[in-house]
Amino acid sequence: MTLTSIIIPTYNGLHLLAECIEAIRTYTTDTPYELIVVDNGSTDGTAAYCKANRIPFVSLPHNRGFPEACNYGMRMASGDALLLHNNDVVVSRGWLTNMLAALESSPEIGIVGPVTNYVSGRQKIDIHYGSISEFQSLAAAMNRSDRGKWQDVTRLVGLCFLFKRELMDRIGELDERFSPGHYEDDDYCYRARQAGYRLLIAGDTVVHHHGSASFRKQGQEKLDRLVETNYRKFMDKWGVDPRAFI
Repeated sequence: MTLTSIIIPTYNGLHLLAECIEAIRTYTTDTPYELIVVDNGSTDGTAAYCKANRIPFVSLPHNRGFPEACNYGMRMASGDALLLHNNDVVVSRGWLTNMLAALESSPEIGIVGPVTNYVSGRQKIDIHYGSISEFQSLAAAMNRSDRGKWQDVTRLVGLCFLFKRELMDRIGELDERFSPGHYEDDDYCYRARQAGYRLLIAGDTVVHHHGSASFRKQGQEKLDRLVETNYRKFMDKWGVDPRAFI
């Protein structure tokens, strides 16, 4: 069976990280995986938590941002499939099995993402619940393998971003010019498509996303400036508008 390396960058979000990892360990029972936490210089006990729970991790001296942290994790990974996973995402029953089925359905598929409650673009679905336990009850009924719910798209958001190692070998790592984050996932999707790969939304896999947990700490004005700056970097690099792919 395919080994999946689940790479989780984190920064001062231990409460989210613990919830994230608990869900992975609870609901990933039928396919092999490894966890790799990349700690961006947290001061909230993240390293101690990883040691106590025997989670492989690397501690960076300060916050290097999402793309660089992901790249560190990708270099440590041993899986044939790699999954970049936000620390504020909570997975559900059957999630990885369904996503791997989509990824492995064709040699042309390079990247797969789930549907969720909080995201930009076509991965967002209309789902309502009042608690994580209620979400898990809904997800248990929704996460039934169904290739009829897969959708070809031109863009996937990097909150739960599953791809083949051969894709990384071919197009490389995330572009760190987009640090601390935003548009590095758009860039990776664009490069994958340029290399001839297809992107799929696995509509038979729903995850919960708390949403922009790390970036919200910076304040909305600073976040808006970062998004606009990285949008311009993408435009300068490729000469195309990434918002056309949403």
